[in-house]
Amino acid sequence: MAWQRKAARVVVLDPEDRVLLIRASDPADPAKGRWWEIPGGGMEPGESSAQAATREMIEETGLVPTEVSGPVWRQHVSYVFAGIRFDQDEWIHIARCDGGEYQPTGLEPIEALAFEGAGWHDLADLPLLGSVERILPPWLPRHLPEVVAAGLPDTEIDLGTQPPTF
Repeated sequence: MAWQRKAARVVVLDPEDRVLLIRASDPADPAKGRWWEIPGGGMEPGESSAQAATREMIEETGLVPTEVSGPVWRQHVSYVFAGIRFDQDEWIHIARCDGGEYQPTGLEPIEALAFEGAGWHDLADLPLLGSVERILPPWLPRHLPEVVAAGLPDTEIDLGTQPPTF
């Protein structure tokens, strides 16, 4: 049985257009290895995706957005994490912040076990990083530089159902 939910994720950019990625692993399944991911999580009842993206960004990174745009992308994903199957619709926003140190303020216990740190990455380096390590979502190295270069789309980009990553 899968936990069906709506989730918001957020691409965090600093003034130099570097993206913050969180280093993570699955404490329940070390065989999955490690990966880089954008912050995000389930939407609370009555919460918009922008509100959830802002809340998740602050909780998972400690960084406060100066601007939250979008949603820019929408996708459906299914995956297993911590022994739980998630089946979720995700809205992905872009947030700007002044940069800073990764200092989570409100991690859930499983996130505290899973998150190993974070780093700022230049957009030009994402394809190389993605060729040697997993990035979630996997399409980020291709789509993020396009949107940053061209500007935000007028409507969200529906990426449909994504192939399972785990």
